[in-house]
Amino acid sequence: MMDFERARRTMVDTQIRVNDVTDSRIVEALMAVPRETFVPENRRALAYLDDDLAVTEAAAGQPARYIIEPMVLARMIQEADLDSAAHVLDVGPATGYSSAVLARIAGQVTALEADAALAGAAKASLAGFANAVLVEGPLEAGHAAGGAYDAILLQGSVEEVPDALLAQLKPGGRLVAVVGQGRAAKCLVHTRIGDEISARPAFDAAIPPLPGFAKPRGFVF
Repeated sequence: MMDFERARRTMVDTQIRVNDVTDSRIVEALMAVPRETFVPENRRALAYLDDDLAVTEAAAGQPARYIIEPMVLARMIQEADLDSAAHVLDVGPATGYSSAVLARIAGQVTALEADAALAGAAKASLAGFANAVLVEGPLEAGHAAGGAYDAILLQGSVEEVPDALLAQLKPGGRLVAVVGQGRAAKCLVHTRIGDEISARPAFDAAIPPLPGFAKPRGFVF
C-alpha cells in the first residue's frame, strides 16, 4: 500500500521548497491536506506527481477538468499575499483541493464551481472547514454576492481575465491567474488600485485551461 504521507512530504521537499515558495503557512497547508482524497480512486497513486491531475475526462463537448500541479498552486497562493483574515474567491477548484489548502491559510474561502458533479464533490470535501463555502455558477461571472474579495485565484489558465471578476476585488485586492496558452502562458498578478487595475508578470506557467474564459472571436472575412 502506498505511503501517502511520505509521498506528500516528498512533494513538499522536491516540488515546493525548491521553487521559491518561502511562506511556511503554504508549506504547512500542503502537508496537511491529503491530495489523494481529491482525485478518482484509480489515480490516487499519481496524486503527488509534479503535474496537473485530471479529475474528469472530456465528454459531451465539455473539457477535462484538473487540479493543477502543486508547485503552480503554491506559487499562485504566495503571489496572492494572503493574511489570516483574507476573504478569497477560488474559481474552478474542481473537487476542492485548492480551496481546502486556501482554507488553512485565509480567513474565509468561497469556492466557485460550474460543474454540478464537481461542485457536489467539492462541497463534501470542504464540509470539515467552517471557513469555506461552495457556490455553484458560471466561473467567468465570479460570485459578486459574496464579495468583495481580498484575493481571487483561478484554478486553470484563461485567455483573458473578465472585467466581471476584476470588479469583485476590494481596493488593494489581488487576482492571480495564468493567462495565455501553452508554454507562452504567464502567471499574472492583477491589483486593484482605486478604480484602476494594474497587472504584473510573476512567473511562467503552463496549466490546463478553465472552461468559459475563451476570448470572443472577431468576424473574419
